[in-house]
Amino acid sequence: MEALAVRLSGLDPYVDGALRIVAFYDTLMRRRVDLPALARASAGLAECVAGVGLRGTGRTIRLGPDGREAPGPAGPASGTAPVVLDEEEIGTVWLERAGPAGPLDEVLLDRLALAVAGAVERYGPARTTMADPALVELVIGAGTDEAARARALRLLGFAAGPPVLVAAVRSPRLPLDQVGGVLCPGGPVKAARMGGVGVLLASAVDRTRFPAGVRAGLGAADRPDLAWREARTALRLTTAREPVLAHAELGALALLAEVPREVLRGNPDVAALVRLAGAPGGPGEDARGDRDSRAARDTQTTRPGQATREARETLDTLEAYCAAGSLRRAADALHLHHSSVARRIDLIGRALSVDLTTPTGLTRARMALAAWRLLGD
Repeated sequence: MEALAVRLSGLDPYVDGALRIVAFYDTLMRRRVDLPALARASAGLAECVAGVGLRGTGRTIRLGPDGREAPGPAGPASGTAPVVLDEEEIGTVWLERAGPAGPLDEVLLDRLALAVAGAVERYGPARTTMADPALVELVIGAGTDEAARARALRLLGFAAGPPVLVAAVRSPRLPLDQVGGVLCPGGPVKAARMGGVGVLLASAVDRTRFPAGVRAGLGAADRPDLAWREARTALRLTTAREPVLAHAELGALALLAEVPREVLRGNPDVAALVRLAGAPGGPGEDARGDRDSRAARDTQTTRPGQATREARETLDTLEAYCAAGSLRRAADALHLHHSSVARRIDLIGRALSVDLTTPTGLTRARMALAAWRLLGD
């Protein structure tokens, strides 16, 4: 107990100062001061330049301890803290001391960041992308009544009138708020995650602005709940060549999403494609026919990952051919000689028992590929 008492007595000056800083910012927040007032009070308290920067608006405030705008460019920050609102980092606060950071600077910056977030939310508009998932779920939920849906849209910042566009997004590398931020820079956009899939609600979506590596399905219905269902279907049918699909572009292919999975799996064309996609030694650029390819596989050891690579080559060739509709255009897309693509397509057609050079065979292959994507989702 004596050791603990000594330790606490040593912390007293720090704790007392921290509590005073907390009380200082609590008073500022109760008085609902704006951003310049927060920066001015912080600079006076810290006795150095204090800065506030917001990403969405590009606004930067730098004030000195005398309450005036700090002259010249910003100096090196002696301490920084992120400003977070709705789980999204919307800006930064900092201090510019001539020397090292003070012992209470971390507490000061933490409270300043909280106060700035509150001021942005109060005086807004709060230019954030991530939204409360509960509100987004009310908007896209099938069981939501229209009054509750309209209220949720108002709380999310969408005005009554034009229908809200809905997108279903998978972004393995880029954060969802960054994806939403580039899609609709001139209008409101809100995002949330639902069951591992990102939801974007926007007043408008420029599909050409989706970043590389992002896949998205776009709903077409006026009602957000129906548009969400359409967007998920379109997302499931995206490919590396078509990473962004609108439900309106799917046509009759969208009907496949309504077919039970066991029915899709039992179709002979789909079953053959599933076997082909998972079989080692799929058709490659130097395929020489069934007998030669089989002999070559029998005399070689399959390396780890080889089956996956060859299956990917096979599906890539079939997808390029189905999308292009001709051997030469598929060869251009794959950067291969058309004779190599012709050999691959012949081998794939034999494996599927489908003549891929006929219109009927091409249609069957397209349908089988779409069903295979739905099964693998």
